Amino acid sequence: MWERRSDALAPRRVFLRRVGRNLLAALVVVAVSLGIGMLGYHHYARLGWADAYVNAAMILSGMGPLATPVTLGAKLFAGTYALYCGLLVVFLAGVLLAPFAHRLLHRFHLDREAGKRAP
Repeated sequence: MWERRSDALAPRRVFLRRVGRNLLAALVVVAVSLGIGMLGYHHYARLGWADAYVNAAMILSGMGPLATPVTLGAKLFAGTYALYCGLLVVFLAGVLLAPFAHRLLHRFHLDREAGKRAP
């Protein structure tokens, strides 16, 4: 999937395909996570679908919930979902930045190798 140290830098279209694939994967994970949050808020906090969507989206975006959970189940779900979303942001940042970081590091490595061979 990624070029090795001895390989040439991947063409721009290959790089953009990697970026697109990682972006698509991140969007799928966000959509699934939003769906899980909506189901949890609907079930545990007894919110309607629109309110469940807003609360899940606000937690997922890092803004915080709109409705305060009242029952123990709702509080446990809201806390667990908030922790999950916080870790998800870090994970997805890595997924989205990985192609850029790899390309940058590979380019630096190629520049260094070229400098060693030059007379």
